[in-house]
Parts: sequence; C-alpha cells; structure tokens
Amino acid sequence: MEEKKKQELGEPNLRIGDLARRTGLTPELLRTWEARHGFPRPQRLESGHRRYTEADVAMIRGVLHRRDAGTRLEVAISEVTGAARIPLHSVYAELRRAFPRLEPHRLRKSTLLALTWAIEDECCARAQRATIFGAFQEEGYYRKARSRWNELARVGHATLAMADFTTVQTVDERPVRVQLAADSPMRREWVVVCDAPDLPAVLAAWELPGQQSVPDGERLFESLWTIDPRAVRHAARVCAHVAQTAGVPEASALIDELADEPEPLSSDPADAASLFGRVVAYVDQMASSRS
Repeated sequence: MEEKKKQELGEPNLRIGDLARRTGLTPELLRTWEARHGFPRPQRLESGHRRYTEADVAMIRGVLHRRDAGTRLEVAISEVTGAARIPLHSVYAELRRAFPRLEPHRLRKSTLLALTWAIEDECCARAQRATIFGAFQEEGYYRKARSRWNELARVGHATLAMADFTTVQTVDERPVRVQLAADSPMRREWVVVCDAPDLPAVLAAWELPGQQSVPDGERLFESLWTIDPRAVRHAARVCAHVAQTAGVPEASALIDELADEPEPLSSDPADAASLFGRVVAYVDQMASSRS
C-alpha cells in the first residue's frame, strides 16, 4: 500500500523492467530512446540505481499515441516532454504565461459567479464525457456549490474539486476532492475547467490581496476566460498535476488521458452564443438582486 502511494505521488520507484511492462516496450528499446533522444530520463537514487516515475509512464504512453497517429518519434517526444515541463502550481499563472494574448479583467465575485454558473450549465446540458475541475479556495464555498457539482459529477467523465478540505471523503463520493496544501497558490484561485471536445471552456481568476474587510460579493479577482481548446487542455493538465501532488489516486490516469492535444474548436457560432447568452442572463440576475 505504501509503495502504491509513493508511485501516485510521483516518487521514482519504477525499474526499467517495470517501465517496459507498463508501456508495452522492451528495456532495450527504452535504453535506445534514452541514448538517441534523451528520453525517458531516469532519476538516480543515492544508491546509484536508476528509477522512473508514474509521470514517465504517462509521457511514454503519450509519445506512443502520437507515433501511432503518424507523428515522427522525435517530434512526438519533443511535444510530450515540452508539455511536461510546464510549472504545475497555478492555473491562472500558467494560462497567462502560455497564452499571453488572453486579456485579464478585474471582476467582482458576483460577476465570476455568473460566468461560473454559465459554464457549469452548458457543461451539464451539452458536454460529452467532460473532464471537469473546480477550485473553490475554501471548503465552505464548495459546500454552497455542492448540489451543482454533484450533478456535474453525475454527467461528467471525471470531476475533481479543489479546496482547503478538512472533512474526510467517503470512498465512493463524487466529485473527487483535492485537498490543497496551506502554501498552494491554488488556495487563492477561482477556477472552473470543462475539457470536452464539444464544449471546452475555462475560467481562471486570482484573488487580489488585502480584501479582508471587503463584502464577500464585492471581492475583486483578476480574471480570464476562454473557449480555446488548447488553453482549456493546458489548464486541465495543470489541475491534474495539482491533484497528483495532493495524492489523489485518480490523477495519474487523468494526466495520461490529457497528454494528447485537443481537437480544434467547432466553427458553429451557436456554441459560443449559447454560453454567452447564459452569462448575460446570470449577470442580469445578479444586477436585479442588488437593486
């Protein structure tokens, strides 16, 4: 049990024979790849032994998938290892770094709620086999959204919620809870990710400091959102790695699934219009409730 836990946390416990069995390759071929392409790259223990991690398994599977789809081996390795080098601590910071054209806006929490509900509604109504992540900062905020996220977990392929959880999760409970460490940057972030081929969407926001005396609904966040499938997949990968770091068993399989590049976005303008229409309706509802 302890060995399995270490593997889930990304510790180097796999011998080259283990790596070969997990990926369907031979140890000889793996050594050839390492010599020619510098991949996979083992970690050397204090004893001098070379070991691999669950992340190496996921990356090799990603390379094989690309190669089988017709990508040259060296290109496939470059794509997968490039994706694996992203910092894995903050969705907002990663989107700003990787997609600098995404323009941030300062929004009140009430406006973020409208955007969030619109994405959640569309995800429930139209997304097929969506992988869904949410970051709630505090467990209390998650509990207020619990009924919505129970429904997302019912219709989604995988649903994970991140917050400063202190209560124990039951074995079969969904969404899967991700307990964020006290020093995790995600404790300041508001995130909803819907990674689905027919409805990609991400909203990521970072709470501005020094708002202890500000009413909850008036708190300001630096925010960005997009339906660009590449940005959505990037955000989903960061969330999956955050979950893996937190020791969530399901995270390793999600990292493997998210290694592929997403399909291009549908050109049907009705898809974006539907989401935008929900946003407008919720913003209007919020404004009416304050008047």
